[in-house]
Amino acid sequence: MKEKTDFSVLIGGKAGFGIDKASSFIAAIFNRLGYRLYVYRDYPSLIRGGHTFSIIRASREKIASHNNRIGFLLALNQETLDIHKERLKEDAVIIYDSDVVKPGALPSGIQSTGIPLTKMIKAENLQEIMRNTGIIGAFCKVSGIDWNILETVFKNSFGEKAGPNLKIAKLAYDKAKESIKITPTGEKPLPVVSGNEAIGLGLINGGLKAYISYPMTPTSPILHFLAGVAEKFSLKVIHPESEIAVMLMATGFAYCGQKVAVGTSGGGFCLMTEGLSFSAMSELPVVIVLGQRPGPSTGLPTYSAQTELHFALNAGQGEFPRLIVAPGDAEEAYYWSNIALNLSWKYQLPAFVLSDKTLGEGIFSFDYGSIKDAGETSAELWDRNGTYKRYLDTETGVSPLAFPPDADAVIKANSYQHDEAGITIEDADTTVKMLNKILRKEKYLLSELDNYESVRVYGRQDSETALLCWGSNKGACVEAARKFSLKVVQPIALHPFPAGQFKKAMVGVKKLITVENNATAQLVRLINKYGFDADEKILRYDGRPFTPDELETEIGRVTGK
Repeated sequence: MKEKTDFSVLIGGKAGFGIDKASSFIAAIFNRLGYRLYVYRDYPSLIRGGHTFSIIRASREKIASHNNRIGFLLALNQETLDIHKERLKEDAVIIYDSDVVKPGALPSGIQSTGIPLTKMIKAENLQEIMRNTGIIGAFCKVSGIDWNILETVFKNSFGEKAGPNLKIAKLAYDKAKESIKITPTGEKPLPVVSGNEAIGLGLINGGLKAYISYPMTPTSPILHFLAGVAEKFSLKVIHPESEIAVMLMATGFAYCGQKVAVGTSGGGFCLMTEGLSFSAMSELPVVIVLGQRPGPSTGLPTYSAQTELHFALNAGQGEFPRLIVAPGDAEEAYYWSNIALNLSWKYQLPAFVLSDKTLGEGIFSFDYGSIKDAGETSAELWDRNGTYKRYLDTETGVSPLAFPPDADAVIKANSYQHDEAGITIEDADTTVKMLNKILRKEKYLLSELDNYESVRVYGRQDSETALLCWGSNKGACVEAARKFSLKVVQPIALHPFPAGQFKKAMVGVKKLITVENNATAQLVRLINKYGFDADEKILRYDGRPFTPDELETEIGRVTGK
């Protein structure tokens, strides 16, 4: 029998059952075995109750998405089995708490292991939530994973408090029987990070000094992560009273010369748009991490979407340049968050990092060694010759910077139209001159993007059919394309749009299929402006991401293969 190289484990229960923590342990176990990981989290907008689950996928190859079909189902309640039994592969294994779950008749080929976790917990006088560690113990035994691996993971996480969790895990481990063997790969473990953590780390590497956010799914974890490392990296991490305060506070940090970023979702960004325009007029650089989720309004607050591309493109009154990037995995999230911060300060304009729940809350194996270090770019500073003009009209539109408390410079920050010194004006000639100065930056920013791989290409390079994707759909598209020998085109920089690189990527393509998590094909609407169009659209807008196995079916439908 051919050895399996890809495993998908679903663990589910009610919110409050410790599903998220359990999934992180399972991921850590696979990581120690040398597998590459992606973890998908699905939960309702509830503190307790409702159904929550995670899918931990482990592969010998690098991955950035989960599969819909699963090989293991770990059920802590009946609902988990009832909801997800349709996902089971023909040879899947079910592991369940036999005190509360009744599997009933199962198709031939599917194995099941019931462990009386509830009774075991009561007998040992342990907390009910520890059923999650018990079922992990049973999973390790069933899948032939050595006890020492599980023990090491638990001790690394719990430290001196590991005892009770190890106790119930070992009881369940000893009660279960091995039915499959998951063997180590021989590869070294990699760091395991969320997309949100990768964004935070990329901003830090770019010289971040302040992060300001009002908590809003799916970017709230960035706030929590950076608060946890604030002292180590000398960061100011602030949670103000509203998104309006967030944006205005951020411009204040920028005015004082502090590299700053904010995090929000669509609803919160609505409140930031006036501050965004102020950032543009006053040329105060701010990075906005915009985590997309289904709308309008509150929509599906704990699910995922790609619906804010045109919002980011057009937000704010007036006309002004901006940078928009959409990374597709943890490595790109790290690298392009760094680039966004650097370019925001180099050109003194707002920059967006478009994320979503799939990317931000997804858990990845993080191959730091594969990333080119973007480092930190310093802004152009005033040379101290002559009288300082905050908005000096230059060839590139970028004015040298000075920061308070500089006794030799008067440093203006004006939301009104102004002259080079920052003094409010209303005459026609100066208005045109200063607006042209701001808009001129986009030409040079676009030219700078040619220094980066702003459009990436994967798959079969000479294929006449290509998948077009952006952001978190990268992982599913790259995998699904292999089955059909297709090319994948992924623009990462979305504004200014790198039309030259995109045109080069499209050479030889006769049929273009867009894959997007929105109802209106927003990327296609963007590329239409540059003379491109999609022949077919594969769109999903139920809040759930594409998976490679589901996407293969859709590609077969539109290609007839």
